[in-house]
Amino acid sequence: MSGWSWIQLAALAGAGLAGGFVNTLAGGGSLLTLPALMLLGLPADIANATNRVGVVAQSLVAARALGRYARLAAATKTWIVVPALAGSLVGAAIAARVPAAILKPILLLTLVVIAGTLAWRPGALIAPGDAEPLDPRTQPLGVPGLFLIGLYGGFLQVGVGIFLLLFLGGVLRYDLLLGNALKSLVVAALTVVALAVFVVERQVWWVPGLLMAAAMVTGARLGVRFARARGQDAIRKVLFLAVLASCVAAALR
Repeated sequence: MSGWSWIQLAALAGAGLAGGFVNTLAGGGSLLTLPALMLLGLPADIANATNRVGVVAQSLVAARALGRYARLAAATKTWIVVPALAGSLVGAAIAARVPAAILKPILLLTLVVIAGTLAWRPGALIAPGDAEPLDPRTQPLGVPGLFLIGLYGGFLQVGVGIFLLLFLGGVLRYDLLLGNALKSLVVAALTVVALAVFVVERQVWWVPGLLMAAAMVTGARLGVRFARARGQDAIRKVLFLAVLASCVAAALR
């Protein structure tokens, strides 16, 4: 740590705090945490791998705190988590060898479509609070969609929470509170798999990763309090802003 200034460390902590908050409510917090890690001098691939340490810690805290909303049968949870886990393993293995820039056009186009849909037809992606959740095994896009989101999450991580939350709402019809609990559980699980791959590849720098994790956990706890106090309407606004920010970031990267 002797080579890092207090300004760099403060930026890391601030980005982690904000990233944990945004990730808990919507997703896209890695748009803040990845640049902060790179500000410390980490190469892009090392920052991408090291960022997963904080994401795992923050997601576990959020999943546990929001768990009261996730009253689902174990089999349903399994069929939500397992396909994403399988995709994450494939995506992380690819990420260790392939530049993330190849996904930029697809990522940008997808985010633009999502932003437009949230603005003009939010009901297509966000289920109402009284909607009846669907089992992914009963939907044609259920299991394949979760696998593809997991693959993306293992590959790049940035925005995977947004894609998961909107898939859970738009396809499987979970409301934002229940969807956030499940999203945090899935992100934690798939990121553990991805992190294991990066550890094997020796791409994780543990000191900045653990510092980031401490800040992201604090942000996650603040996000859970916000979600419980403000409810679904406030989460919808944060989600829309997170998608817009992701669009801008993807365009400028």
